[in-house]
Amino acid sequence: MDCVAGAGASPVRLRTRPTERLLAVPTLIVLNVAIFLITVVEAASLANNADAPLFQEWALQPSAVTHGAWWQLLTSGFLHIGPIHLAFNMIALWVIGRDLEQVLGTLRFLVVYLVSLLGGSLVVLAFENPASHTAGASGAVFGLMGGLAVVLMKLRLSPRPALTIILLNVVISLVVPNISILGHLGGLAFGAAVTAAMLYLPRSR
Repeated sequence: MDCVAGAGASPVRLRTRPTERLLAVPTLIVLNVAIFLITVVEAASLANNADAPLFQEWALQPSAVTHGAWWQLLTSGFLHIGPIHLAFNMIALWVIGRDLEQVLGTLRFLVVYLVSLLGGSLVVLAFENPASHTAGASGAVFGLMGGLAVVLMKLRLSPRPALTIILLNVVISLVVPNISILGHLGGLAFGAAVTAAMLYLPRSR
């Protein structure tokens, strides 16, 4: 399981461009909630929605991916185990994601989100128990945290608030059982890297 905590307040309010209408963040939240509700209906249970056929097919199981279920690298990031897991990740996505989407724009924000999600999944695939099952948007959300820290440094603002939230969540990932620390750190690394590439690499003319 993956979940993110400590995001009850935005680490910083960025105002680097005129306020734009958020598209990616609310769309991702609606999509995650809709998929969660489908698993609830299939499992006929709010708390045990992981029993749903869709959940079993979409959750990341490394051994299944190596046998051809490659879609799990992506789909696992849109599954959540119970309403609390969903709520934590969607609140974090809203709090962190809205700032980052305002700065990067919708398209580049989506690139960071999806690269972080896939990066976390690839790390799980490479290093987790092949029989394990992983689900949740936390790898992507950790990537947004890493991206936000990079943005703050680029803007010559203190990255301390973002780094504090990252550290808190890493500690939680280490001490709470059944949380994929590797998926979190993978998402964090990929998110920070792709954001840095966007902001620091020279653009071709």
